[in-house]
Amino acid sequence: MKIVVATHNEGKLVEIRQIIEEHLEDAAADVELVSAGSLGLADPVETGVTFEENALLKARFVAASTGCPAIADDSGLIVDVMGNAPGILSARWAGVHGDDAANNRLLLAQLEDIPDERRTARFRCAAVLVVPKEQAVNGVYDIDDETVSLGEMPGTILRASHGTNGFGYDPLFMPDDQPKEAVEGGELVTSAQMTSEQKNAISHRGKALRALMPAVEKLVRG
Repeated sequence: MKIVVATHNEGKLVEIRQIIEEHLEDAAADVELVSAGSLGLADPVETGVTFEENALLKARFVAASTGCPAIADDSGLIVDVMGNAPGILSARWAGVHGDDAANNRLLLAQLEDIPDERRTARFRCAAVLVVPKEQAVNGVYDIDDETVSLGEMPGTILRASHGTNGFGYDPLFMPDDQPKEAVEGGELVTSAQMTSEQKNAISHRGKALRALMPAVEKLVRG
């Protein structure tokens, strides 16, 4: 079964493939994952006001265009004292999409006077599976079924960057869940100081995608 991941980031396919293999075991061999980018599909404009809405918007577009089941996710940072901002605007908080350095500088400036114990935050992710109907109408496939799952990674915003791995706000974010090695060594780490394996094990996206697997398994096994 071909499942299209609504992304132009091929790295996401590696993470999703790993999770599918963990959950579906032998049935994972029946799943062919491809990216929307490899099929030449453009990214739809994300007009939703929640992570769930944006993830569904992306997956619906891919499913309707290809006739294949589609997986999509949308995520961002939620800072409690900022009333859940930057939220869906996380990637363009400073005004330019994907300018991580500017986004981090602005966030630090906004939280400058906030005491350490009030700098709690969380990354949140919505992951969705959208299944289209088998027959197209005028070249477009109607949607038959949708599943939404959520995942969170709670933590704290630090006062300076630490680490060079990851992306976005990772250098400023200290997750509550820590790698065993960090806990035993008494040296807590940011998301940007973790390996990709350590981060994926506790990440909001990993949790949301794992919660989506029962729906994927039902689809694959029939």
